Amino acid sequence: MPGYLTTHVLDTARGCPAQDMKIELFSIKGEVRTLLRTLTTNDDGRTDSQILPEGEFATGTYELVFHAGAYLDACGVTPENPRFLDVIPLRFGMSEQSHYHVPLLLSPFGYSTYRGS
Repeated sequence: MPGYLTTHVLDTARGCPAQDMKIELFSIKGEVRTLLRTLTTNDDGRTDSQILPEGEFATGTYELVFHAGAYLDACGVTPENPRFLDVIPLRFGMSEQSHYHVPLLLSPFGYSTYRGS
């Protein structure tokens, strides 16, 4: 089975998908961090295409960067100064040719993630 990477962002405070959130994908090789792509979530909190599609998939270390502060600002969540959660980096490894799904459950003061299916 070919590997690929997807995500889904849910706003648990509002009980809805996180629409229009900027997400960046970086590959990590030693101390080198390389931007591979920038995407935005759709009205279902997902990206319109795979974050790392089958044809580009490689095992290794990656980082998803979720721009939560800008999303919360756009939703009208009153910002504290500075905002508690602004940019959320998630560094993870992909060790096999498989579907990796890395969702983010977000509220203004906390988040969680896991390897989904």
